[in-house]
Amino acid sequence: MSRIGIIAVRFALLAAVLAAWELLPRLGIVNAMLLPPLSDVVPMLGDILARPKVHEAIGVSAAEFAVAFVIAVPLGTAIGVLSAENEYFGEIFKPMLFYVFSVPKSIFLPMFILVFGIGFQQKVAYAAFSTIFVVIMSASAAVESVKAEHLLVARSYGATRRQVLTRVYIPSMTPVLLEALRISMIFNFTGVMIAEMYASRTGIGQMISSWGENFQMPQLFAGVILLATVAIIFNETIRWFETRCSAWRT
Repeated sequence: MSRIGIIAVRFALLAAVLAAWELLPRLGIVNAMLLPPLSDVVPMLGDILARPKVHEAIGVSAAEFAVAFVIAVPLGTAIGVLSAENEYFGEIFKPMLFYVFSVPKSIFLPMFILVFGIGFQQKVAYAAFSTIFVVIMSASAAVESVKAEHLLVARSYGATRRQVLTRVYIPSMTPVLLEALRISMIFNFTGVMIAEMYASRTGIGQMISSWGENFQMPQLFAGVILLATVAIIFNETIRWFETRCSAWRT
């Protein structure tokens, strides 16, 4: 199927989902108290976006997301590269990293609340903790994806360590790291939202949780649409860069 055909099918599927969302509550097939029609949710989305309190909550969540991302990605990348390049370090720490990575991170949230309290630091720390392990694993895999023959040729021609890093490692690792960036964004975003919904006084996650607890379903679904739109835009932006860099793997 051509690229245009795939895009057409995607839009058709999206249109079918939106039509079902509108029709099922209207026809009484689904309880409209639980799933409000799309035509009720969209105006509510415009309404909540006009509220200054929502602007403030989005700003708080964005700041938490950005700080956690800035902490987790460089630190996780450094640890991942070290574990792949240093055999001794990898043999010691990789089993432990895989073990912690397999454990649901939500069980550690009460510990972060006890240590940091309920505030900005707690949400940033938890989101960074939720993200860093996937970055470590991805960075380690990115290093291992570098072709040995490329390294051999570069060193045979007398390339310095810096030249090997900038002309072999970085071009070869970039597509894998961009994919890791996309995945880590999801973990980071989820970490911030969980921390805000579980115990928080501010943030868009706290507002969505409050709307759900008070059975304000149009506001709840409007908030979900808002978060989904932001996540999709970020994801597709990274995917575009990843596609542009995919030729570097060869």
